Amino acid sequence: MQGIISAVRRNSLAENAGIKAGEKLCAVNGVSVHDIIELSYLVADEQIVLTIEDSECRQRQIVIEKYTDEELGLEFEAAVFDGVTTCYNNCVFCFVDQMIPGMRESLYVRDDDYRLSFLYGNFITLTNMKEEDFEQIIKTHMSPLYISVHATRPEVRCQMMNNRFAGELMSKINRLVEAGISIHTQIVCCPGYNDGEVLEQTYRDLEALAPMVETMAVVPVGITKHREHLTPMRLFSKPEAAAIVDKVTVWQQECREKFGKSFVYLGDEFYLLAEKQLPDASWYDGFPQIENGIGLSRSFIDEWQQIAAKTDVCNHSVDAVIPVGTSAYKILQPLLDNFNNKTGSKHSFIPVNNEFFGETINVTGLLVGKDILNAAQGMKRIILPAVVLNQDNLFLDDMSFDDFKKAFDGKVECAVNARELVMLLSR
Repeated sequence: MQGIISAVRRNSLAENAGIKAGEKLCAVNGVSVHDIIELSYLVADEQIVLTIEDSECRQRQIVIEKYTDEELGLEFEAAVFDGVTTCYNNCVFCFVDQMIPGMRESLYVRDDDYRLSFLYGNFITLTNMKEEDFEQIIKTHMSPLYISVHATRPEVRCQMMNNRFAGELMSKINRLVEAGISIHTQIVCCPGYNDGEVLEQTYRDLEALAPMVETMAVVPVGITKHREHLTPMRLFSKPEAAAIVDKVTVWQQECREKFGKSFVYLGDEFYLLAEKQLPDASWYDGFPQIENGIGLSRSFIDEWQQIAAKTDVCNHSVDAVIPVGTSAYKILQPLLDNFNNKTGSKHSFIPVNNEFFGETINVTGLLVGKDILNAAQGMKRIILPAVVLNQDNLFLDDMSFDDFKKAFDGKVECAVNARELVMLLSR
């Protein structure tokens, strides 16, 4: 059991009690703590007893008197203290199984932990949960949860996940819904597996549970060059993607009439592959699954246009390049062309071929440092989309941001969103 304290906020109850970063929280009122969710319930009393362990494994008990809703001021290295529940399915589309060998361990972790679903929106399959997990969700009302559905037809889900128990999905979802737990769902759509009639059934089954099932996201399977020994899989063709866009648009119209919102949403890649116009922002209903790539392009375009409309002159000294995936380039470069014409600048997006994962991976968020450096050779200023870096400032190929700056012969900047990008381009 971990519970390592990463920081203690200044002037907090914890600091006043002498608790320090690097120490470990072992128990509250004699009860072992499994995660920060459980901790929030255990510390709700006006007087609590914390069992703290220092770096030399010596334990001490600290009594703290507090208001019921007063925070302790502790931050932890991880939200889960007793180890993250991992996935034991063997899905035919699993991206982790397609990772290049020899990278950092975290890239190979297939988490399937309901606590991370509740806290951070991670998608879970419900196949790696015990009865006590369901009881804990219902008891503490962990809502909403994010569930990887893929198919509601039992035999198809079992086949796709290589798990004979995967077909029990709908009974588990119904149990959660009946207990008042709302759900966001995801379908990784694979040609020949869960498209066509199977996708139609999945939509009908989930739509019937609205509004407790709040959203249904459909994203296309991603295929890297590292799946030589895995189940054969292909990408959607342009006509297939167009057919899915047309079908889902009809469903969205149906749901907007029935629920006042689209309910079912497509990953941006479907529109880009089909060369069809992205829906207006209103059809994304506040972008509830934007972290899943649902509406990311529309959100960026609208924010860009809003900010760029207020910019007439650029005061920059060096034109910049912005590396993006080859799919995003098609819709982003026209925006920058208009910006350049208006301001007199010569900035450019550069489409980066993904040599690391293979050319079939064309999204910006999966670009690596080495490929970006190769594409930007000879440039004097580069603005990186922040999405290519993790919280430790590492690219997916383990290159650090600092090492990238050393290797790039010019100025390196980073933009989190369209607003920041336009501001940097205007300087």
